[in-house]
Amino acid sequence: MNAHTQEVTRLPSLAGGGNVMAIVPQTFEETFRVAKAVYLGGLAPSALIGKLEGDAAISAVTVAIMSGAELGLKPMVALRSFTVINGKPALYGDGLINVVRQSGKVAYLRTGCETRDGQMVGWCEAKRNDTDEDKRVEFSQEDAIRAGLWQTEAVITKWNKWDKKNEQKPNDSPWWRFPQRMLAWRAAGYCLRELFGDVLGGIRDEFEAREIADAEDMRDITPRQPPAPPMPPAPPSPTVEDANVVDVTAEEQPAEEQIDTAAFFEELEEALSGAMDEATVEEIWTALDPEGTFDGDDLNLDIAHKIKARRLAQINPVNGG
Repeated sequence: MNAHTQEVTRLPSLAGGGNVMAIVPQTFEETFRVAKAVYLGGLAPSALIGKLEGDAAISAVTVAIMSGAELGLKPMVALRSFTVINGKPALYGDGLINVVRQSGKVAYLRTGCETRDGQMVGWCEAKRNDTDEDKRVEFSQEDAIRAGLWQTEAVITKWNKWDKKNEQKPNDSPWWRFPQRMLAWRAAGYCLRELFGDVLGGIRDEFEAREIADAEDMRDITPRQPPAPPMPPAPPSPTVEDANVVDVTAEEQPAEEQIDTAAFFEELEEALSGAMDEATVEEIWTALDPEGTFDGDDLNLDIAHKIKARRLAQINPVNGG
């Protein structure tokens, strides 16, 4: 028997069978270690971490794992089920259904979408097996239209902040691509949060959370135009002597340049979203110069400062909060 054969025979035999068990962290430190491994391994969902990097991205993964643990989800299942919107965890539509099903409190849970009188209607019906409560909720195409969610155009106009112009782009909204699924998931979100509120613990579905975040952003940064200055008093009627005098000192003043405040704020927020530290935030702030742009316009300057403060808070929650 040669040396190679002897070496092979010393290897332990492989054992088969056994149950596969998930690694479930028990402390914050263990959770952070798992989140770091997920991030460094490139397994963190891009929808979860967005443009975050380093410890900020690891923290986002940690929050998702912790939020999932509170609902009984294993770490990797939580990462597939959760997203973070404006710093708040939210469940995808299928994640919401998954959490409720795993609770063991479901007698039945059904979702779907049907057509009535030419209109699509999404629905969800469920029943608890511990209290025998049941519920059916519908969310129709008309509801989506009234809420400003419905999409009917294959091509939409989007602002190109780099070229400073509007461009025609394919509509990538899920309400355009998957209207039936969106109607059913919206119905499920309302139905399950009402019937299984104890199971979900106040967690919203992704779509409702995103709409709330968009509404909050619009309220925070919608440009507020300052009131128009009072009109100057009318000049006195000229006398006969004045009519013979030519005013050679008055010059025609050019019209004041109008600032597209909405486009400016969009550009500022987009630029700051790529900043990962306070120094970069200050560089972008200096380059775009909101102080000079809104010199004398305290209302819109205050909005610009709020956008900056919000980004700083996202970068450093302890100091920014």
